[in-house]
Amino acid sequence: MRARADAAPGPVPPRGYGAGVLRWIRRLVVGSVLMGLVLVGGTALRVWQVARIDDYTTADAIVVLGAAQYSGTPSSVFEARLDQAYRLFRLGVAPRVITVGGKQEGDLYTEAASGKNYLQSRGVPSDKILAVETGSDTLRSIEAVATAMQARDLSSAVLVSDPWHSLRTRIMARDEGLDAWTAPTRTGPAVYTRESQAHGIARETGALLWYQLTHFAADFRYTAGQ
Repeated sequence: MRARADAAPGPVPPRGYGAGVLRWIRRLVVGSVLMGLVLVGGTALRVWQVARIDDYTTADAIVVLGAAQYSGTPSSVFEARLDQAYRLFRLGVAPRVITVGGKQEGDLYTEAASGKNYLQSRGVPSDKILAVETGSDTLRSIEAVATAMQARDLSSAVLVSDPWHSLRTRIMARDEGLDAWTAPTRTGPAVYTRESQAHGIARETGALLWYQLTHFAADFRYTAGQ
């Protein structure tokens, strides 16, 4: 069958300069997406890797990162961290424990004071516990601990938090001039289920990327349970 002579012509592909610009735009978009995926994936992998590290090298202090407390009673997340700090203290990893964390509006106790009271109830002497009662997020808590330690000529710390929190706390502590490593808790809501583990890794991946980009805090809400 002969084609109709008056048939409408199909779209004409761009040529010349315009075609080259479009190709470069497509390559730039695809390349940016791939680089973003590699960056996020690599960060998530590193969060997972450091979460598996238990470094019991002796230090000047065991630092327990604060979490929610209720009228002086640590939440299950905080209690798991404190139990790990107690274990490290009993093993002789460090001669003192530092608890850190401020309080929310209306609270009667700071996280640091709640943690100190809990450790004392387990038999840690009061003079072996330093409560740094400031810090509303990880970055401010680390800054407060670094200031308190440096004022006492202390320079090395083993950090205790949830496994997925380890990499970010270690980076922040080292940025503040501390010689720091991690020995996270292996109990508590942060590690109970695969869902809580996946949530923790995703949360910390985003928070760490934000910190490295801006050096601002980014403590996203933890929803795996308290």
